[in-house]
Amino acid sequence: MQFSTNSSTPSLDPATIALVLIPVLILQVGLMIYALYDLFQEDRRVRGESKIMWALIIAMVSLLGPLLYFFVGRDDSRGIEAEDAAATAPGAARAAADDSIAAILKTWPSLPPTTDAAVVATGLTKRYNGGVVALNELNLSVPSGCIFGFLGPNGAGKTTTLRLLTGLATATGGSGSVAGVRIGGTGGELARSIGYLDQDPRFYTWMRGRELLNMVGQLHGLHGADLQQRVGEVLEIVGLTEAGHRRIGGYSGGMRQRLGIGQALINQPRVLFLDEPVSSLDPEGRRDVLGIIARLRGTATVFMSTHILNDVERVCDRVAILNLGHLVVEGPIDELLDRYAQPIYELEPEPQQHDAIARLVAAMQGQPWAKEVRTTPDSVRVFVGDPAVAGPAILPLVVASGVNLIRYERARPSLEDVFLRLVAEGGPATAAPVTVPAWGLDGRGRG
Repeated sequence: MQFSTNSSTPSLDPATIALVLIPVLILQVGLMIYALYDLFQEDRRVRGESKIMWALIIAMVSLLGPLLYFFVGRDDSRGIEAEDAAATAPGAARAAADDSIAAILKTWPSLPPTTDAAVVATGLTKRYNGGVVALNELNLSVPSGCIFGFLGPNGAGKTTTLRLLTGLATATGGSGSVAGVRIGGTGGELARSIGYLDQDPRFYTWMRGRELLNMVGQLHGLHGADLQQRVGEVLEIVGLTEAGHRRIGGYSGGMRQRLGIGQALINQPRVLFLDEPVSSLDPEGRRDVLGIIARLRGTATVFMSTHILNDVERVCDRVAILNLGHLVVEGPIDELLDRYAQPIYELEPEPQQHDAIARLVAAMQGQPWAKEVRTTPDSVRVFVGDPAVAGPAILPLVVASGVNLIRYERARPSLEDVFLRLVAEGGPATAAPVTVPAWGLDGRGRG
């Protein structure tokens, strides 16, 4: 700083003025350009619904204009409201959305008619240092185009299997193929044919949903108009069109899971692997994610690992049950129910009949046709060996016990009943001992 010799008033030289003003001008121009760029994004919402008004404010109110726009003008709340409205949309609106998604999926490549299996495992084995066997000689064949449920308790080896099939881990024995591509050392060829959602997906929370899908699409070789079209289609399929411009850090758990499915679909995979896709979601989130999976039938083969059995019954065509690294059983759900599920009779007594219900339960437990009797506060469930004998015998016992019934029916066995029985009976001889339900045993206490 210099002082003039001709005046008692100090003055700044031009260099000092430029040093102060140039950064301010650069900041102002940069903010204006970025604000205008953000304003005219296709999915940007603004308060007042007038982008022209906000463009004039940004351009004419100097530095204050961009600041007003970023802190006041942008309306991210509309995305939240639209997302909530979509989740609770009435039947007509939801049906219209389903029709729109169905139209999109029709434009995607369909799975060619083929008898070849989409996923094949032959003796697939994974051992870790120390002798731990996570997967022991898995033999599996998953038909093309189906939704396949891969079941098992925690620690059964489900995630290990998915990591082997997707090339994220290397098998120590056996072989396998996915979409006709051999697993192990195949690199890009396998990656182009599959999509994968990890059990605990992690995203860059500072990114927007659309930005993440753009990035993943570019990694798969999509660019320009093709990329933008694919991103728009995927956002529509997973129900995040309105929320695509929002930062991922503000997404709910269900929205993040749907975004995870979206990034797995961006390359239109022939096989989609989902590791526990609904295990951490609330009922609404589970419903939305299962709806997405169901709509993909015929567009991709879906290989879904889970331990939530009701969800498998809702969307899957076939299931396999894994326990302690061993395949217990595999087949169509209806076939497994017919083959392994014990017939069940369900009785719903009127309230406040504790003594009479106790007499009824004791009487049924003494019958040779009763494999197991389970009671809840509201019902009595009887697992029987021969329904032709048990059916006519139950009601006389009810009358003799003095129990008044609200409801009496033969219930359809659930996948949970099959799962509990087969997991209890199907472990290897070296497995830790388990308690086998009585209805899975014969009269001498043997399976």
